[in-house]
Amino acid sequence: MHNGPFRLLGTGPRAAARQAAVLVLLAGLLALLGIVNDPGHAHRLLIVAACDLALGLVALLFPWHRTPPNAPAVLGLAGFAVIGLSTWSFGGIAAGTGPFLVLLYAWAALHFPRWILLLFLLPATAAYLVPLILTGQPEMVLASAVVMMPISLTVALLIEAQARHLRDDRERLVRIERWRAAMVSTLAHDVRAPLSTVRGALEELQDEAGVHTQRMIEAALRQTARIARLADGLLDLDRIDSTGHLRLDLAAHPAEPLVEDALLDVRVDAEIRVTIDAGLTLHVDRQRFEQILINLVTNALRYGRPPVDIRLTRDGRFDRLEVRDHGPGIPAELRSRLFGQFAVGGPQGVGLGLWIVRQLAVAHGGQAVAEPRDPGVAMVVTFPVPPAAAT
Repeated sequence: MHNGPFRLLGTGPRAAARQAAVLVLLAGLLALLGIVNDPGHAHRLLIVAACDLALGLVALLFPWHRTPPNAPAVLGLAGFAVIGLSTWSFGGIAAGTGPFLVLLYAWAALHFPRWILLLFLLPATAAYLVPLILTGQPEMVLASAVVMMPISLTVALLIEAQARHLRDDRERLVRIERWRAAMVSTLAHDVRAPLSTVRGALEELQDEAGVHTQRMIEAALRQTARIARLADGLLDLDRIDSTGHLRLDLAAHPAEPLVEDALLDVRVDAEIRVTIDAGLTLHVDRQRFEQILINLVTNALRYGRPPVDIRLTRDGRFDRLEVRDHGPGIPAELRSRLFGQFAVGGPQGVGLGLWIVRQLAVAHGGQAVAEPRDPGVAMVVTFPVPPAAAT
């Protein structure tokens, strides 16, 4: 994972070094505060604070991004040495430094493989025991290492196992997403070439066809245009996933012809009723608006009951598109997640239509919601009205 120079969280050598710097700088600060409680050892505590500061600066300023992934483990070795010096400076009292030893082990577990944790066992034990021995602590205090070190190692191994599991899961998801994006992009692009050939052949036949055949060819051409828009929609899906944004071609469009043109792609036997405020003009991306409307109408015809009512009205600073069916409705617990990705997939679809509707609505600066009706449900999409048009 790539991180900026001052970001604390993340993975990789730079993140490991920055987190180590936080630990040692905190230890240095506590050493300075310890002078207040133990002025007799002020000179020793100043040495400890200076060592922590030096180690923290190395951790922050060294170009760790140019080193192998496990290189910052040397900071752990230096950290254990400073912990031992701190225990000695406090006269053999490990109550304050012992927790830092566990924290340092936990830090190592987040960033390095288990073999490094096992190698750390000897220097960590030395950092704990040597200052206790030098300060003449009783055997009972020395025996605390029998408890401290196994606990530290066990906690570290558990953290390492969990961190490794999460990293493996993330890498697997990244691979899946990479393949998904590649497949979607390939499918969308590969559909266009044969589609262009089909469209060209239909246009050639249209010039010589009779009246009835021409109507059939016009219907076929509309469907090829729809497939082309669906291919564009697949590319939109990939762009929305990867960037979170979608560039729109916003312009003013009279609402009535905009809706009429979009409904040409809906089956001719569908019972659809349209109500539009007189003279209403929408400030939208034409292609994306048609995509929204077709998705909503198709969804209403597939899952609801006729008739399907389309209403376009202006409500203050927003234009409001409502597509209502007269079916059994949608339970309240489902409405909150209805526009989620793969939320309502099944034998008739994969559950992307309403999710794309919401993404396109948000890209316009509006929103998409489901509102209960009796009977049925209404899918409502709002589009912001430009200030000049709202006055």
